[in-house]
Amino acid sequence: MKPVTKKQQFLSEHNRLSSLDLQATMEMLSRFKIERASLFKDNNWSIEKLRRPFVFWLTSFKIGENKS
Repeated sequence: MKPVTKKQQFLSEHNRLSSLDLQATMEMLSRFKIERASLFKDNNWSIEKLRRPFVFWLTSFKIGENKS
């Protein structure tokens, strides 16, 4: 069994805490990391540090755009 990465842990926790319209995918997390690189001084996916900026980033898209 593959070990769970910090990114996978973040995704799991975020989706557990979120409504259906804010559910995320690994691809969305990868895009977020590229677009908000300044938040990632290391490869730490801290739910406390990153969830709020991630939710703001997600909700900044037009309806339906964030699913692509």
